[in-house]
Amino acid sequence: MSNKPTREPPSRRKPSRRPRRPRLHPSDWMLYQATRLIPVLIVVAAVLTTVIVLSDTAAYAVEPKEPEPGSPESLTVVIDNIRVWLVGILVAVATLFLTAGGLRYMAANGDPGEIEKGKLAMKAAAIGYGLALLAPLFVTIVGEWVT
Repeated sequence: MSNKPTREPPSRRKPSRRPRRPRLHPSDWMLYQATRLIPVLIVVAAVLTTVIVLSDTAAYAVEPKEPEPGSPESLTVVIDNIRVWLVGILVAVATLFLTAGGLRYMAANGDPGEIEKGKLAMKAAAIGYGLALLAPLFVTIVGEWVT
């Protein structure tokens, strides 16, 4: 007898491969492909925004006449500027809430808590747009109190 260890015959099985992904339904496949494009679309939007903002464009406007300091016209100009800024900020915040709420609603995947959070953010956006529409009225009322 020999002291050599006995070799077992090689197995006839093929080496196991990694499991295949299950086939997706066509609508799920389109959603999968669309979500893969989101980073590309974000980069394209950022580049286009940068090009538009940094492009050298001339603005042609009539030179406004300068009111004397302390005159009633200067207070009116200040109030109008406050109104424009207020509307701009309210619209920007409402758009941010609408975007976040819409994304949260779409990504909820059937979770009732997330769906409610998305709806709540979209309701807040609607309130913000309503306030942006009413901001000129509020500024006019405050301007009447001041003058």
